[in-house]
Amino acid sequence: MALTRSDRRSELDLLAILCLAPSLLYVLAMFVYPFVYGIYISLQPAKRGAAGILSNYVAFFSDAYQYSTIKTTFLLALPTTIAVVLIALFLAYGMRRGVWFERTITTILVLPISLGVVFLSEGILGFYGTNGWLNQMLLAAGLIENPLELTHNSIGVIFSLFMQNFPFCFLMLLGYISGIDPSLESSARMLGAGPWTIFRRVMFPLIAPGLIIAFALVFVMSFAVFPSAVMVGQPAGSTRTISIAAYQQAFEQYDMSYASAIAVIMGLCQLAALVAIVLVRRRMTIATTMGVGKR
Repeated sequence: MALTRSDRRSELDLLAILCLAPSLLYVLAMFVYPFVYGIYISLQPAKRGAAGILSNYVAFFSDAYQYSTIKTTFLLALPTTIAVVLIALFLAYGMRRGVWFERTITTILVLPISLGVVFLSEGILGFYGTNGWLNQMLLAAGLIENPLELTHNSIGVIFSLFMQNFPFCFLMLLGYISGIDPSLESSARMLGAGPWTIFRRVMFPLIAPGLIIAFALVFVMSFAVFPSAVMVGQPAGSTRTISIAAYQQAFEQYDMSYASAIAVIMGLCQLAALVAIVLVRRRMTIATTMGVGKR
């Protein structure tokens, strides 16, 4: 007897659940459980104050030295994210239909992925440091009298974050923009639209949803900055981020409960930023963008 439509649909639903089960288990084990356990630990303060189980959170927001790390982290992550997304958009848009030596240029642009954060930070110190090559060349040329302070401050951290996050953003936007149907540009050009009008009125509304997703991913990665803030920043001063505050409580003060509370606050800040970004994306034009790609 032939299967009815409802039986066939039930089998497909069961097959979909079986296929999704390993991914769901992985997410539960690697993300949901650690986050829930972190919240539980944060509610078990070593020293209970008047606030009881919320003592860690009250202590964090009552200490300007601690809660100012949120502002510091935002001031590092936001400018980096804006710079990364804008420059990646500019380059990806220019390379959307192919350019000479495209593979070589792409390889050079994404090379920092293979270097690692530590090696990249060491390179920044060697090139941009007070005694680095850049300052030596500028001093030798007589362009400056005193070395530029480009490391062990927020500038050095932003340099490092930019180099770490740019390749991912560039590749994401290049793939997204290259998939937009070229006939849309051709039609606008035939109607007399110039390059700026085409970008502003035709391309940007189609690019915007992917641009928002790229912005969100870069911001989350930048907000979690830790090694760069330590190696090329000033971890006890201007670049003391919230991740450094959590590390200090966990491995210097050995207060895992307080460290978990700081980590939860950090996660909530990232979640709040993502919610705001998603709300902005919902206002963007959603249209079919995929076509034949490069021609």
